[in-house]
Amino acid sequence: MNQIFPSSVSRIAVVSSSWHRDIVDRARTAFLDELQRHGGSPPQVDEFDVPGAFEIPLLARKLSRSGRYDAIVCCGLVVDGGIYRHEFVAAAVIEGLMRVQLDAEVPVLSVVLTPKEFHEHETHRRFFAEHMVTKGQEAARTCLSIVDVHRRIT
Repeated sequence: MNQIFPSSVSRIAVVSSSWHRDIVDRARTAFLDELQRHGGSPPQVDEFDVPGAFEIPLLARKLSRSGRYDAIVCCGLVVDGGIYRHEFVAAAVIEGLMRVQLDAEVPVLSVVLTPKEFHEHETHRRFFAEHMVTKGQEAARTCLSIVDVHRRIT
């Protein structure tokens, strides 16, 4: 087991959308599990839920401005529901998260998947649920690494 926790990490926020919760929660759970696997004194993690991915950037902004968090991890799934063009929502969410990160100088990691094609059948649900686990694990390792880099330069 590798210890990669920065010595002074205090708090990480995880924001998850409730839309497709059964899939999105796989990312949050994998993120938390991966933090535990890396030993050391894990940072405190505060978890927040929002209705959909579109609401994630505003909460991320408020959290980043609070000064309480060393990083914010955002989890969601933006799918093409056939009613509107999901590309607009996906772009707004991802651009919003980047803007928060740049404006606040707090790392904001995206585990917001925006698949081009998603269908409500078992094969796609299983595929994206499994992919969320992988992305949650990657986000945990990335989060710890980027927080450590930011701590070393400030």
